[in-house]
Amino acid sequence: MSHTEAHGSEGCSDDVRFMRRALDLAERGAGQVWPNPKVGAVIVREGTIVGEGWHQRFGRAHAEVNALAAAGEAARGATAYVSLEPCNHHGQTGPCTEALLAAGVSRVVFAARDPNPTAAGGAERLRAAGLAVDGGICEAEAIWRNAPFFHAAHGRQPPFVTLKLAVSIDGAIAGPARKRAWLTGAESQAAVHALRAGADAVGVGIGTALADDPALTVRLAEAPTVAPRRVVFDRRARLPLTGVLARTARETPVIVLHGPHASLERLDALEAQGVQLLRADSLPAGLDALAAVGVRHLFVEGGAELASALIQANLVHHLIIFQAPVILGAGAVPAFAALNGRDVDPAPRLQVLERRGYGVDLMTRYAVSGD
Repeated sequence: MSHTEAHGSEGCSDDVRFMRRALDLAERGAGQVWPNPKVGAVIVREGTIVGEGWHQRFGRAHAEVNALAAAGEAARGATAYVSLEPCNHHGQTGPCTEALLAAGVSRVVFAARDPNPTAAGGAERLRAAGLAVDGGICEAEAIWRNAPFFHAAHGRQPPFVTLKLAVSIDGAIAGPARKRAWLTGAESQAAVHALRAGADAVGVGIGTALADDPALTVRLAEAPTVAPRRVVFDRRARLPLTGVLARTARETPVIVLHGPHASLERLDALEAQGVQLLRADSLPAGLDALAAVGVRHLFVEGGAELASALIQANLVHHLIIFQAPVILGAGAVPAFAALNGRDVDPAPRLQVLERRGYGVDLMTRYAVSGD
């Protein structure tokens, strides 16, 4: 059983309560709707929920349409709560504004404005038709839950970066012997795979690739519509040709970000395996190179050197820590050992966005740098 505590919500009114339900429903589409946003909808009549829905898969019916279908005739005269402003354009599906009008709802409440100028304008369309429309309910939470979408929709570069680390109570990612072992439990591992599914690419440093020989695929959660690419930050192109990543590069794309001093022989060998090579002379340049090949959301899973470098360069937007109830003690590998030290007073306090329990582990999501 997991417990969630989300931060940034307002008050305890009925509008907030029903919007929180819409936000929770939206999460059911995680990994299935990207690059579209996760959206949930609730239809309420006389204080009772009569229909619920969420955007279930990219290209399929939107949350409002699914919720209205569940409500049926009970939607007439009801209030619709939607975690994102209803769309007002013809895309792969019809405008949700027209579906709401056809169903006869009398009021629409949404959390955040749609940042996509093509889809925006739903609130104005509904008001012009005589509906009561209110926005901004749980807006901050709605935005951070869809932060990569908002980041991309505003045209921001480089990609949105989510950094995930599994640590002990004393902040270590591995024991003194550095043996490969699961620090967190099965529930946390499944949650990480679900997080992978919601990104364009999953990245690791070469140290992690050499030590763990990871696959970086989605196996413990529902497969996404498009499998995320695998990215290795590998200045000298040391990725083993016999490792899982290189051997499966033709099945699920692998990108190696290498520096100017990588061996041409190594680069040729990796390319012959089907690995895509991108040269980057710095970490920011590497992220720019990923953006150029369509990576909008990069989910980084370590290790310690890469994690520290990304934070040092202020390139991380969200930091997700899975903390296991174990103490590794002296000689263990600190998660941020390579980060320049700071005194307590100047050290910035990160904003806590969410806390959730997975089995005996605790997951905390922090906002590191804002957009």
